[in-house]
Amino acid sequence: MLGRPRAVARLISLIEKAVAGPDRAPDAGTALRAVMAGLATGTREPYRAWVIGLTGAPGVGKSTTTSMLIRTLRGRDARVGVLAVDPSSPFTGGALLGDRVRMQEHATDPDVFIRSMSSRGHLGGLAWATPQALRVLEAAGCDVILVETVGVGQAEVDIARLADTTVVLLAPGMGDGVQAAKAGILEIADVFVVNKADREGARATVRELRNMVSLATAPWRPPVVSTVAVRGEGADELSAALDGHLAYLEESGEARRRRLARARDEIEAIALARLRSRFSGLHGDRLDALAERLLAAEIDPYTAADDLVAAVAHAEI
Repeated sequence: MLGRPRAVARLISLIEKAVAGPDRAPDAGTALRAVMAGLATGTREPYRAWVIGLTGAPGVGKSTTTSMLIRTLRGRDARVGVLAVDPSSPFTGGALLGDRVRMQEHATDPDVFIRSMSSRGHLGGLAWATPQALRVLEAAGCDVILVETVGVGQAEVDIARLADTTVVLLAPGMGDGVQAAKAGILEIADVFVVNKADREGARATVRELRNMVSLATAPWRPPVVSTVAVRGEGADELSAALDGHLAYLEESGEARRRRLARARDEIEAIALARLRSRFSGLHGDRLDALAERLLAAEIDPYTAADDLVAAVAHAEI
């Protein structure tokens, strides 16, 4: 299927119409179910592609680093899929979808598929349709899938639940390096990359990160790699760090644990989406009536919620 990029693109567009948040098209749901059933029973097992997530604050060079990684992976004859998530406008819902502009050198490669996706209001650095789009790229024969998040802050850590390997990028000159990556986003890193390492302060950022990593007690200690992605510098070091993490995943059994968690999250997300649809559709009037009673101090919110859950439970989902 990777040799049929238009078919892959159409399938991802179908997914976006069916599951892309508040703008989803209910009519696309039936077609999507048929597609997913076909992919699930295909010859290629799901969750077999190596999914690498790249995340970090705006301006650290995620797209440029992604392009550098594509070049390295293609040197190994790996078939590569890329999902680049762009932020959407809070007013129009549109997005520039400009991440792939930095990957134009790979546009004519038949073994590289690049898709930009709008976040469409989804928080966490990803798009509503990203998990299902991964399934399409896996079925299309991608060996490695690179998922580039929107520019994130300290709490957008959804990529760690989706990826086998999470790369957190930082750049010098953007404030204290460890401060920029603290809390959640610091803890999800499997590999740290200090990009734009030709700038002043890069060595200090690397030193701070390595000191921090040295205190870790987990079995895997994230390596810290310096790169200048725009010039391709550090590509071999980054590739070696990623290979080291992949070997750890396979030898420790962590790969299966992470993919099992991803499968569980995928099922849960679909189930919750159907429940939300049931709440807002079939029981919309009931919810409005309960809200009126709550405002009138006739019931408490927990009793109202119990009423609504009971109504949904007795309906066909």
